[in-house]
Amino acid sequence: MGKFVSIFVIGLSGYLFFQNRYRLLNFVLSNVWLRRFVVGSFLNMPGMRDRMMNSVFR
Repeated sequence: MGKFVSIFVIGLSGYLFFQNRYRLLNFVLSNVWLRRFVVGSFLNMPGMRDRMMNSVFR
């Protein structure tokens, strides 16, 4: 029973995240500290940083 509830909660949270993804993205991008954190953590991923630098500086 507990496994079913956890799968249901994960599915429901995924559905709600998908429904409100643009609202969440606007919230993250409007807050300076959250934007710095998200962009910094995104650029700390080696594959993403290399891909972005290759597309910007050809």
